[in-house]
Amino acid sequence: MKTKAARKTAQIYAVVGSDESAVKAAASELAVELAPADAGDFGVETIDGCADNADQAAARIRSTIEALQTLPFFGGGKLVWLKSANFLGDTKLGGAIAVTEALEELAAVLEGDLGGGEVKFLLSAIEVDKRRSFYKTLAKHAEIQVFDKLDTNRSGWEEAATDLVQSLSKKRGLRFEDEARDLFVLLTGGETRTVENELEKLDLFLGAKGRVITLDDVRTMVPLSRSGVIFELGNALAGRRLERALALVRRLLDQGESAIGILLVAIIPTVRNLLLAKDLMRRHSLPRPSAPFSFISSLNRLPAAATEHLPRKKDGSINAFTLGLAAMQAHRFEEEQLIAGLEACLTANLQLVTSQLDHELILNQIVVKLLART
Repeated sequence: MKTKAARKTAQIYAVVGSDESAVKAAASELAVELAPADAGDFGVETIDGCADNADQAAARIRSTIEALQTLPFFGGGKLVWLKSANFLGDTKLGGAIAVTEALEELAAVLEGDLGGGEVKFLLSAIEVDKRRSFYKTLAKHAEIQVFDKLDTNRSGWEEAATDLVQSLSKKRGLRFEDEARDLFVLLTGGETRTVENELEKLDLFLGAKGRVITLDDVRTMVPLSRSGVIFELGNALAGRRLERALALVRRLLDQGESAIGILLVAIIPTVRNLLLAKDLMRRHSLPRPSAPFSFISSLNRLPAAATEHLPRKKDGSINAFTLGLAAMQAHRFEEEQLIAGLEACLTANLQLVTSQLDHELILNQIVVKLLART
């Protein structure tokens, strides 16, 4: 994600955040933009901010101060770039006395006049403790760009990740089919570097003519992790694709997943979400959504009493994205089928922990009972 502070000065800039790939790319682009025209090698002075210890970090900070206080040799301006600083976070290195004292000196310089307006300062850092006085000084005087990784434990990360995927794919002239986009988002987890790498692979795979990414393209080119296989199994169940679901159960077992784990993590949540979504749509006359986010909007308009029974994430919020996915497929099932499916899951749970029956057979029986046409 990217947030940008209001422009407060034309001399001091910072690119920070936990998304290393995005920070490095944005800082490099900004350095090119800020470098004085026709100044050559003398126009940009780069100080490596990646230090091994406190003394080295303090030395790099003081080198930065010296560079800021040195006017350009031939006039025309100069850019000083403290690059990839690793001593601004809440770490042992960042809290060292030598580092904090040096940062205080740098803050004092930034509050002054940098070379009469001829010197510009750029800072890039992966981890920054925003509680520290140095960052507060930076926020007061600098134009700041913040790129933070998405927190997949927080509600709404899928929507932010989808925006990221759509933005980066648009730059390449690529377009996703809806199901392909949803799977791609979950497989890449909102990691900028991963998204860019996988988009590059898809770009090369499709070539100049094919610019629409299908579900099969994502399945072919993007590595299917354990979580990806679990998501795919849920998709196959919700889409009533019997052969695909059985094949994915086999694949998870071959990967060493326990049958009880597959039941609890993939099958039961899928059946439960389908039943919850169908019940909500019937009780509150909600339309079948064309995308998960439209169902999320419908949920947000409901009174709290209507959603208090829904399962929650670790942060206490509703796992609305998975409910939205389920709502798109719930029309394929009758409520009675889904209730019977949950009852079959309970029976299977007991069989898995108390009987000697073949575990794959037990899981296959659930899948067939849920998906077989009657």
